[in-house]
Amino acid sequence: MQTVALIVAAGRGERFGGTLPKQYAGLDGIPVLRRSILAFVKHPAIDSVRAVIGPEDAELYASATAGLHLFPPVIGAATRQGTVRNGLESLADWSPAKVLIHDAVRPLVSAEVIDRVVRALDTHIAVLPVVPVVDTLKQVENATVTGEADRGNLARAQTPQGFRFAEILAAHRAVRGGPHTDDSSIAAAAGLEVVAVEGEECNIKLTLPQDMRMAERLLNSGTSWRTGLGFDVHAFAPERPLILCGVGIPHELGLAGHSDADVAFHAITDAILGTIAAGDIGSHFPPSDPQWRNADSAHFLRHAAALVTERSGRIENVDLVIVCERPKIGPHRAAMAARTGEVLGIAADRVSIKATTSERLGFTGRGEGIAAQAVVSVALTG
Repeated sequence: MQTVALIVAAGRGERFGGTLPKQYAGLDGIPVLRRSILAFVKHPAIDSVRAVIGPEDAELYASATAGLHLFPPVIGAATRQGTVRNGLESLADWSPAKVLIHDAVRPLVSAEVIDRVVRALDTHIAVLPVVPVVDTLKQVENATVTGEADRGNLARAQTPQGFRFAEILAAHRAVRGGPHTDDSSIAAAAGLEVVAVEGEECNIKLTLPQDMRMAERLLNSGTSWRTGLGFDVHAFAPERPLILCGVGIPHELGLAGHSDADVAFHAITDAILGTIAAGDIGSHFPPSDPQWRNADSAHFLRHAAALVTERSGRIENVDLVIVCERPKIGPHRAAMAARTGEVLGIAADRVSIKATTSERLGFTGRGEGIAAQAVVSVALTG
């Protein structure tokens, strides 16, 4: 293990307001913390990711990071300095070569900034991404402008800040107290040279509610929208359970198929794959492969959703139509939408479940099976 990202996520964010700490607030439908973590999970130079969280946030963290393969979180302290030290101490047994310390509330950090920090650590002990101060700086006292400040040698600090692990751990152990608002100042107080690399203006820190609105505008400025269509059919079969959208439906017949034959999940899976031109369900899970016999189709759906996430995308909504004479779908609609949303990691109100008959025409009209058609919308960023 050479390089670990340590995500600082224990703050309460009083200035942000709201009912949740800001790192768990939704940014275009995805928790801020999840976006920040994904930037490092997807980066080829990062071997592992660990978050440091508030002691009361275990459930929020579990929900925000569902499906991600991370080190278990560590509990933070009352101050940022203490929180980071807890995280560093938790890595001491592994002693990675490099550690990148990142604010959870900087969800728009780019791969390029991470690259620059990691590369600079090959030749330096401590690395700080910065952006220049371009505005004129004024001195203000009691709402009166009293002078100007020289901005020539000033820069705004960002994260991730990168360090050789052994040196920053020693610095945190040695430097206590003082006005240390970030880890580069702790490194400097311990006598370590800190070098600057180029940051990015879009790597904003979410502090106030208006920062969230700015982040949403930045996200959507590079968003492309995709729509995928999925269609599937399964015949009725005796001695099989009837599963639709992962929900068991009481009926005398189930559906024939190699997996659990969830015709609804199959249609949605194909629609998701269609948004990123990733083939169809059969190309990912061939029916000739015995490992998928009687498999839970939620696995197929999660796989398709993960492919969208890898493309920096998010699923916006699902619109599903089920065609059959019976059973009645209405009584199970809410449960089906809830289960679909749970598997995809989206709110149930983004999932539409509709049902219709074919007016007794065709195979569905004769009661020989069920057809499903799904339309999925996906937003791709970057």
